[in-house]
Amino acid sequence: MNNNDNTLRRSLVSVGVINLLWGAFTALGALGDFVDSARRGARSTYLSLLAPWFWDHVLLIVLTCACHELFRRRPQLVASRRAFLLMYAALAVCFVPLQVLFQTAMKSVMGDPWPNGVIAAWFGAPTLKFFFEFFWMTFTFTAVVAVCNWRDARERQQAWMQSQNENFALRLELEQQRLMALRGQLNPHFLFNALNAISALVRTQDGKMALAGIAHLSDLLRYALQASERDQVSLVDERQFVADYLALQKMRYGARLQVHIVGDDQAGLDGDVPPLLLQPLIENALRHDLDCHEGPSDIRLIFGGDAEGLTISVSNPLSAGRTTNPGLGLGLHHSRSRLQLAYGATATLSAGPADGRFLVDISMPRHALSA
Repeated sequence: MNNNDNTLRRSLVSVGVINLLWGAFTALGALGDFVDSARRGARSTYLSLLAPWFWDHVLLIVLTCACHELFRRRPQLVASRRAFLLMYAALAVCFVPLQVLFQTAMKSVMGDPWPNGVIAAWFGAPTLKFFFEFFWMTFTFTAVVAVCNWRDARERQQAWMQSQNENFALRLELEQQRLMALRGQLNPHFLFNALNAISALVRTQDGKMALAGIAHLSDLLRYALQASERDQVSLVDERQFVADYLALQKMRYGARLQVHIVGDDQAGLDGDVPPLLLQPLIENALRHDLDCHEGPSDIRLIFGGDAEGLTISVSNPLSAGRTTNPGLGLGLHHSRSRLQLAYGATATLSAGPADGRFLVDISMPRHALSA
């Protein structure tokens, strides 16, 4: 349906509602006169009493329809105080005399004597008649303006709510796309490093160890694929994923890989985290520790917090003669982004040197808020 058809339909509906309301009013007024005449013993019919009521108000019906249509098409007239006052003054000057003249003419058609001339028709009408017609004109005009104001306010509110809903939906879609993009970048990065570990075993011609590494990788990928479809996983499962990952890396580095984990008891692991959060942090520490020297590593993973909040810290020693870890690698960047997406300002990730070590500190709610 085009705009012209929609405008015509709305106009017809408005005219129909206005005529229905005025029709109900005139019908009730005529009914009251009919009851009064019946009490007085008069033999007036209901239709004979309805006709004067209708003709007395027909111009008001026209005025109501015209004002409503004008204000609907040009809402700026309602918003302008100057335009409102000018229209009201014009109606007071023009409509009220026209209404009195029209009613006098219709009464003459129905049998009352017609005054000698238009001026006589106006001056012959009682003052109270002008007052009542002025009252009805004012009431009608004010009611139409009030209805138009209410309708415009409702339409603006509906438009605002629809705009808000669309904005929220768009933001949600963008956040989901960002999250999917982060996951899509993280998983190949992890896979690349895990395959490197297995490649090292193959080059040593240790077939048994290589097969064990492939089995570990299969378990890791199964978890990664399942977890990447979820927004939250239990910290227990994430801790097990880290253990499996370290077991795989143990095949590459052997006894040099030393990771000290504190606070991973049942109470310490009570909580939920975004999936694949810890592995890139461990991988980052491993890369900036073992790959920088020939000795054993000293990687520390510490779980802490209270009943409401969870803290996780991952640290590795800074090698002498080497620049400090800038903290802008893929793992740290994506871990920080995923925490912001999941928890907003209630979660933080800080990274930097501290006491000869490079420390990554995470603070976050222990459990995700229910949707």
